[in-house]
Amino acid sequence: MKSGLVLTSRIVYTVWQTESENQDEPSAKIKSAGGEYRVEAILQWGLDLIIAIQQVHGLALDNFFRAVTFMGEEEFYLLLLPMLFWCVNFGLGARLAIFFMLSLWLNIGLKDLFHQPRPFELDQTVMLSSTRGYGLPSNHAQSAVVAWGSIALWGRKTWLWVVAVGLMILIGFSRVYLGVHFPTDVLAGWAIGVLLLVIYSAVEPVISKRLAKFNIWLQMLLALAVPVALLLIHPGIYTATAMGTLAGIGLGLALTRRYVSFNVGGLWWHYAVRFIIGSAVVFALYRGLKIVSPGEESAFYMAFRFLSYGLVGAWASLGAPWLFQKLKLSKR
Repeated sequence: MKSGLVLTSRIVYTVWQTESENQDEPSAKIKSAGGEYRVEAILQWGLDLIIAIQQVHGLALDNFFRAVTFMGEEEFYLLLLPMLFWCVNFGLGARLAIFFMLSLWLNIGLKDLFHQPRPFELDQTVMLSSTRGYGLPSNHAQSAVVAWGSIALWGRKTWLWVVAVGLMILIGFSRVYLGVHFPTDVLAGWAIGVLLLVIYSAVEPVISKRLAKFNIWLQMLLALAVPVALLLIHPGIYTATAMGTLAGIGLGLALTRRYVSFNVGGLWWHYAVRFIIGSAVVFALYRGLKIVSPGEESAFYMAFRFLSYGLVGAWASLGAPWLFQKLKLSKR
């Protein structure tokens, strides 16, 4: 208890000291490798808070929060979303995957709109992890609310909500601790995620019912047209990733619901084998296509990225369920 009070007092004192030193300077200019930024008071406060938090950092805490922040990385969601498709509930996986990619598209657009630097671009000493791109809003925080909030809404269990909220807080805080986001980035990510979750819970049932009434050709047309339109509205490498995945998932869903009889039920080893085989193919596609990908300077790079992630999405929603059915790894 005594050591905890000492650590808390150190953080409070550091924040007070840095704020006192800067109270006569509401904004300042700090040079970084990327140029010169004018630091507004709110960002200076955020930087001071990060420095204060990191007064207690060490190898164990650093590794812990790096592990936590991995739960917001692309590779983690390449495991989580397909697992929902194949091992939990196919409908949940489908709805969440579509919602997640649309949320990602919005986050990318907002980052490019605000052009806010990250803390380590203003003070490299706070960088305990590496990343790139703009900071506001935090995609880790926003995606945590979208993903775990959707799962909790589906599960309708108190303990699931406790776990979900705990993960949202931990993942968001890890970004501040590691010096890759200002606190305001994380708060904005949480707020946008909550807003999107409220909208999703209200409109998803209505949209799903209407889409189910469309014939397969119209479903496939929408599955391709919407991602392409969103990519044209805001073109970029990251939007190509999200929209390619969305197109693949959408096309796969339309075909699976028409031609593949897949059910996530089965024996315990069915779940294990499905996850192992399915994930192995996901990462084979993910890594393999990166190896043969043209460079970012190529005129074909964005199209290749769109198609590559489209294949990953189509495997998750169509290829894997079809294979599992053929191998009799799913309950009819």
